[in-house]
Amino acid sequence: MQDLKVPKNHTIKKTPKKTLEKWYRLMTIGRAIDDKAPNYLKQAIGWSYHAPYAGHDGIQLAVGQVFEQKKDHMFLYYRDMLTALSSGLTTEEVILNGISKATDPSSGGRHMSNHFAKPEWNIHSVSSLTGNHTLHAVGVARAIKYYGEKAVAISNQGESSVSEGFVYEAYNGADKEELPVIFVVQDNGYGISVPKKDQTAQRKVANNFTGFKHLRIMHCNGKDVFDSMNTMEEAKKYAIENSRPVIVQANCVRIHSHSNSDNHQLYRSDTERNYVIKYDPLEKFRRMLIRYERFTEEELQEIEEAAKQEIKKAHKSALKAPDPKPESIYDFVLPEPYKAEKYPDGTHNEEGEKKKLITALNETLKAEFKENPDTFLYGQDMANKDKGGIFNVSKGLQQEFGKARVFNAPIAEDFIVGTANGMSRFNNKIRVVVEGAEFADYFWPAMEQYVETSHDYWRSNGKFAPNIVIRLASGGYIGGGLYHSQNIEGALVSIPGVRIVYPSFADDAAGLLRTAIRSEGPTMFMEPKSLYQNPKAATVVPEDFEVPFGKARVRKEGADLSIITYGNTTHLSLEAAEKLGEDDYSVEVIDLRSLIPLDEEAIFESVKKTNKVLVAHEDKVFGGFGGEISALITEKAFEYLDAPVRRVGSTFTPVGFHKALEKAILPDTQRIYDAAKKLLEY
Repeated sequence: MQDLKVPKNHTIKKTPKKTLEKWYRLMTIGRAIDDKAPNYLKQAIGWSYHAPYAGHDGIQLAVGQVFEQKKDHMFLYYRDMLTALSSGLTTEEVILNGISKATDPSSGGRHMSNHFAKPEWNIHSVSSLTGNHTLHAVGVARAIKYYGEKAVAISNQGESSVSEGFVYEAYNGADKEELPVIFVVQDNGYGISVPKKDQTAQRKVANNFTGFKHLRIMHCNGKDVFDSMNTMEEAKKYAIENSRPVIVQANCVRIHSHSNSDNHQLYRSDTERNYVIKYDPLEKFRRMLIRYERFTEEELQEIEEAAKQEIKKAHKSALKAPDPKPESIYDFVLPEPYKAEKYPDGTHNEEGEKKKLITALNETLKAEFKENPDTFLYGQDMANKDKGGIFNVSKGLQQEFGKARVFNAPIAEDFIVGTANGMSRFNNKIRVVVEGAEFADYFWPAMEQYVETSHDYWRSNGKFAPNIVIRLASGGYIGGGLYHSQNIEGALVSIPGVRIVYPSFADDAAGLLRTAIRSEGPTMFMEPKSLYQNPKAATVVPEDFEVPFGKARVRKEGADLSIITYGNTTHLSLEAAEKLGEDDYSVEVIDLRSLIPLDEEAIFESVKKTNKVLVAHEDKVFGGFGGEISALITEKAFEYLDAPVRRVGSTFTPVGFHKALEKAILPDTQRIYDAAKKLLEY
């Protein structure tokens, strides 16, 4: 939907003098800090990253003025200093962020300077990845709509970030779901040094999206306070009343370099640089206030002097604030998980009918949806008539809990994970379960949002953790080949901030899923899809079963050799251990269940008992998680070893499609048996 005529409510003559005074004060303080920030770096005080906003004054003032704290949701980008001030951050809070003090409300010095936030007001922490928070804004707007709030999500970005694929995913998703979100595109013509003509054929990048059915596009002069105010007020009114998304493209200029590490003299002419200075929005606003006799020169000078004194006072106070403590780096990596008190060691002795792993997952999802009405599930192929996921794990959930809680997502993995992150920002009661991709191999497009999610809790200094569970059907043994049989946990374990679990049996799948959904913070839930219907993985499943994170399970006691394993290879290892038992060897099998956190104690206890260790997993040996386990044992339990730690896993190749190729690549019982036998005979 194209631009509609915006009513001109705010003009220089109609706007109350008190309001004009507030605006001029904010603009004056903002510009003074904007100009002063590079001096902090020169004096080695801080602000090592600063992106000047000068030239964006009108739109940034307006965005902050229409934002309602603790009601609306705001996502600032790194050039949004005046937006932060206009939204309510104090002068001191802005400086605390700039010089990375422990009392910085955004991150306590953990994140780059110029990344402003105050999560307790719904001014959310965002990363440096340009435009990625558009997905978070869509997610929180989905929650705003679901819970019936008369509010809006506002996402700010530069025009060049619109080139990113995930920005398209965000706009498309907001349009499809008809969500109350405003995407503010502050167009200054440059992406660092890259001119807009190298980004898109459109002179106005918002017009790339004119074909979207429910999306309204509005244009304004981002240098002009009144045009920006009128446009933002109309955009917010429209988004809330119609529950539809809006793009506000604000035409701005960039007066200075992109940042303090950029030199715009290398790519901008003297003529262009003089032009943007000539059209300085602050100077224009000041001239208008005098020309229309709303203020005298003396009155404006009083405001400017008061602003100068306020900055001086804030500067002195901020310098006295404490620096972050080095020992705090381990704080807020992950929130404390749900305490699995009914089954503290994650085991049980119940008897009865065995259930398959897929049944255990399905029934646990339904139970948790009943337990917490603020639980949601979505992904690809999740809910269309009788379909419930590509493997039918979620079968029946939409019929029982409705389309608002269980629904399909576009084939856009980044969108799935990013909007889950955003939706969980609305309310800490919310739990979002997503199929991150139909197969684990297809998860790579979502890695950008996975990384984002991993450091949200740490980056926000403990103020926000995404309460999401990412389910992935993982592994091979199904004849699926590339994109249907790979393992990816070896790559994921190197990224701190996400729990990673990998059950092998139905009861553990149920217990870990229950714990994951009830816990705060993100969990990656890897499901060995070849075991969904396999009788080997079927067990009795107590209806309230819980498995704590970081608690391994001894699947078979032994004295001569420890096999440490998880997932599909747990069953192969048990088979190999039974076969070795026929040779009079006593082999212990440890099922890790949880990779992060890892049960080091259980591993070391087994090593001390048997003195020989074989690590078996389905993933590639080279670069696989087994390398970390081997290194851990060598580093902390070397004196108990009577032989080198050995590993069994896949070959360092992709997984082939033909059965003969898959068999040659993936580990099997015989390969584990042979490796264990050699180790026992060492």
